[in-house]
Amino acid sequence: MALTRDNKVAVVIEVTNLLATSKMTVVANYQGTSVNKMQMIRKIGKENGTVIKVVKNRLFIKALKNIEQMTDSNVSELNQMLLYAFNNEDEIIPAKTILQAITLSPTIKFIGAYTPNGDFINADDVTQIANLPSKDQLKGMLVGTISAPLNSFVGVLNANLRSVINVLNARSIKLETE
Repeated sequence: MALTRDNKVAVVIEVTNLLATSKMTVVANYQGTSVNKMQMIRKIGKENGTVIKVVKNRLFIKALKNIEQMTDSNVSELNQMLLYAFNNEDEIIPAKTILQAITLSPTIKFIGAYTPNGDFINADDVTQIANLPSKDQLKGMLVGTISAPLNSFVGVLNANLRSVINVLNARSIKLETE
């Protein structure tokens, strides 16, 4: 079904708002992906706060040009059947979401990504970004790194106490047997 002019304007406005608030917008080719897989991918995106949209490239380019920082962005890669992943909370999550989608449907391929200032990142760099740990994982790693020396220190203190208790137990057993 063809979009009316009013619907196209609404789509451009919606995509402009998503682009303006997104920390990174990931672009992927979805050609050959079934409707069921696309629904599963949208569900995964929804669970982690990523909005996944299939938009006509022409309309996406218009939305891109509506944002001052993105008017000179590279659009040469936007010429296939593309989906766009937006997230306004985390820079890595849209790439991770599409990486999960690639495991579900190998027909999906990274094309690139747009940063908030309009820079286009190529597919190889987006793949590397997708393999980085998320903010929550990094926070957990930091807590583990900070707590490791404390855990070791507590272990050393416990070992000394354990040694003293073992010596006292051995002495008491020796005194009882005498």
